[in-house]
Amino acid sequence: MIMGVDDNPIFKIRESNLDSGLRGIPVGTCQTSFVDPIEGVHYVGYPVEDLVNMEEEDVIYLLFNKRLPTEKESNDFRAELAHRAEEMPTGALRVLESLTPGAGHPMDWLSTGILALGISDTTGDLRTDSMNLVARMPELMARIFHLRGGKKLQTRDSRPQLGLVENFTHILGIDGDEAERMNRVLRFFFILHMDHGGGNLSTFSGKAVASGRASIYAAISSAMSALSGPLHGRANQSCLEFVKRIGTDDPDEIESFVRRELSSKRPIYGFGHGVLRAEDPRARLLIELGEEVCPDDPDFRTVKTLREVVPPILSEIPKISNPFPNVDIASGALLQSVGFRKPDYYTTFFGWSRVAGITAQILDERASRGGRGTPIYRPKYLAKNQPIRRLES
Repeated sequence: MIMGVDDNPIFKIRESNLDSGLRGIPVGTCQTSFVDPIEGVHYVGYPVEDLVNMEEEDVIYLLFNKRLPTEKESNDFRAELAHRAEEMPTGALRVLESLTPGAGHPMDWLSTGILALGISDTTGDLRTDSMNLVARMPELMARIFHLRGGKKLQTRDSRPQLGLVENFTHILGIDGDEAERMNRVLRFFFILHMDHGGGNLSTFSGKAVASGRASIYAAISSAMSALSGPLHGRANQSCLEFVKRIGTDDPDEIESFVRRELSSKRPIYGFGHGVLRAEDPRARLLIELGEEVCPDDPDFRTVKTLREVVPPILSEIPKISNPFPNVDIASGALLQSVGFRKPDYYTTFFGWSRVAGITAQILDERASRGGRGTPIYRPKYLAKNQPIRRLES
């Protein structure tokens, strides 16, 4: 039994809770975000839809400082990030250059790149290292795109004064209207995915590693490895692949396809959520953005029809508590519509977005208990199928 401060129980642990992935078991608190079952994700109390059209740097400031910045604080924060991004450790880039182009998943490159940044330039001060990592992520991401794609380091220099998202597209070589459209979608995506409470696998993994006083780079690299799995961050890639398999926006054909998938015990990607019991507001926001930037895109049209057709079908299955769209339903189609044609890179955008939220949570945990920090994570596992035995003499 988990007791509250007034000795009233918060949660009763039963045998059915064992070997359940800690699902639903309270283990800590989170100051940066929470997920309401109906209203969705909130950042420091603000519903994400209130923040989605802001500059991403201001939302990062909110997660780090638990309030929105004044105009001066916003400008100073951007200037600090730009200054920290000016000197990218060359050792980290040499590590990436040594990898075989096209080998491994892009998330493996991202985890490796973040760890290489730490090897090259860890200061030991948690806030300094956190800010350095956030500031240098745009260039790290762009270099991963280039190097894994078989291109040598490009001649375009980093221009961090442009902003986080804008610097990324600049290094990629995107300009003009194409860059504006890409920046619009990436900024939107970035803010929607920035944080999601403390109990999701990647955030929990990062905080667990950090609780042992590992560096922020080691903690975030481990978080990216956790995010890379198909049951977690790679779902946006899987969802677009699912949409392409459908290949139509005809409601009757989509219904037949979905029922065949269900009868074959295959997943229906882009629907359901571990906490929400209504449509994910982030799904609605992305579909509204799609109406603005790619209304006639065939895959986006499929997404819109899925949104209407699938919930009634899934509602027929008693064990499904949430038959509604989640954030993954449209994110892949939007990224593709602005020029990102390889779905295996989509999870890297998710990872880049989540760096800010996880680092903010790690900073909070390190400052807790009057500066002593959250104790090292040490859940208890009960022995099973291990009768006492002895070697015979």
